[in-house]
Amino acid sequence: MQIYQEKNEHIPVLLQPVLDYLDPKEGESYLDLTAGYGGHATAVLERTKNPTEAVLVDRDANAIAALAELGAQGATLVHRDFLSATQTLVAEGKRFDLILADLGISSPHIDNAARGFAFSTVGPLDMRMDQTQTLTAATMVNTYSADDLQRIIKTYGEEPRARTIANAIVAARPLETTQELAEVVRSVMPKGSKTSPWLFPSRGKDGRLTPRRFAQMLDEAASAAGIDPARVSPHVLRHAFATHLLEGGADLRVVQTLLGHADIGTTQIYTHVAGDRLREVVATKHPLSRKR
Repeated sequence: MQIYQEKNEHIPVLLQPVLDYLDPKEGESYLDLTAGYGGHATAVLERTKNPTEAVLVDRDANAIAALAELGAQGATLVHRDFLSATQTLVAEGKRFDLILADLGISSPHIDNAARGFAFSTVGPLDMRMDQTQTLTAATMVNTYSADDLQRIIKTYGEEPRARTIANAIVAARPLETTQELAEVVRSVMPKGSKTSPWLFPSRGKDGRLTPRRFAQMLDEAASAAGIDPARVSPHVLRHAFATHLLEGGADLRVVQTLLGHADIGTTQIYTHVAGDRLREVVATKHPLSRKR
């Protein structure tokens, strides 16, 4: 198996808010279900000073290689997907003080053409998050039936033209590169359609992991860990995130825009988040509250 070397310029998302929320303390155990290039894990372990009770999970062999330094300090590295890793840890009776799951694709997956996730540059039809698995996008594109391709594109890409695209792929075989595949897809799209940096994008603005699949993965991981899935639904997590930002002094309108709730009518969604602070803002800032 070839592991392509990637230039590690990855910046962990929302590092300070994550540290503020988890509030790691010396001696605490830590589970990172999507450790990636170790940005969050390094910062957390600097505070816990307890690498021997840290488990770092990632399904990407490149990420596991990047975590070698933390492994040398005593952290356990697990080369698996977060769901199966969770199930195993639960079965073993493992418990942790701190758990982090930063779900989604990482920029090195897109930046490295050899991984085959994007078509902005020419790359092989690979698309494997886990390079040890044998199934690649090339196998699917060049051997799957039109019916199977349609089902995949419609279910995971939420693409209404799934049948047309599937038929075009079958007719254009064999396909070897991401750009060849992208050109086939582009050829059957209506003129003027917006292009995307993602291969088989969803219908969402950025074409990433679909909300439906994201929710399913959360439910599965929560169930495996013995947590009520309703407590970690995307809706609950979104509001928990809003709570953290607002109580930290963030501007309400910025939070609404960030979470896709920019419509002023959604302001009431956040009134439970930091009631005292919002009442103070209304009392001191609202035009009708001012003394004339």
